[in-house]
Amino acid sequence: MTSFSLPGFDLAQFVTATLAEDLGVGLPGGGHDVTSESVIPADAEFSGVMDSRDPITVCGLPIAAAFFRALDPAMGIEILVKEGEVVPAGTDLMRLRGNARAMLTAERSALNTVQHLSGIATMAREYVQAMGHSACVLLDTRKTIPGLRHLEKYATRTGGAQNHRMGLWDAAMIKDNHVAVAGGVGEAVKRAKAAGVTRIICEVDRIDQIEPALEAGASHLLLDNMAPATLAEAVKLVAGRVPCEASGGVRLDTIKAIAASGVDYVSVGRLTQSAPAADIGLDFTLL
Repeated sequence: MTSFSLPGFDLAQFVTATLAEDLGVGLPGGGHDVTSESVIPADAEFSGVMDSRDPITVCGLPIAAAFFRALDPAMGIEILVKEGEVVPAGTDLMRLRGNARAMLTAERSALNTVQHLSGIATMAREYVQAMGHSACVLLDTRKTIPGLRHLEKYATRTGGAQNHRMGLWDAAMIKDNHVAVAGGVGEAVKRAKAAGVTRIICEVDRIDQIEPALEAGASHLLLDNMAPATLAEAVKLVAGRVPCEASGGVRLDTIKAIAASGVDYVSVGRLTQSAPAADIGLDFTLL
């Protein structure tokens, strides 16, 4: 379908399922685009241009192309900008030429995907830039829309962030509820260590929890909802023994001071949780 690929993500399945949802496959009367079939001749052809109405960090164009080619394998598609490219408003992103019905049927699925992913990439870029010249790295979180995690985390990478753990399987993250049941951060970390887990992220929200977590074998500390001065104190106490991550209450206007505290990472849930969609359109011309 296209050369785009992500580990753990099945592009063909995603395209098929998304189009089936829009077409109402399996529902009474569903399975077709009633508007295009009733209004547009079957042999009609369109040319089209997808463009950005906002300044954006571009993300998702190869996926959009896959939607169109799923319905018209012969469609001519020219992607005009690279993934991750920062473009001004008014930039043409993609040119299309092919079956008109196929374009109209795939249009919304393609645009929804590019708008959503470009919105995430654009916000990630804004947060990276707001950190200034710090060596601190921006991380995403697991606050993703169900079914879209691989795409949304691809978008944060495209915007200049790095991925935190992908799911529940690739690292232990000990948070307050785990600590409450285990009876303390030290005991919670010991249990994960005894279970053979090698990557153990431990959340701490007080300075006095740091040493017990480290002594028990935590490999990464998540410093939760701490002010920059407290973060700096925590970083000094850790003294480089493990990476430190600041999390909670991070905003564009606060991230520079948080990054300057000396933490290695800052994680921001809103990158995937609430990034606004980019304004991207698609205009067609009858050939």
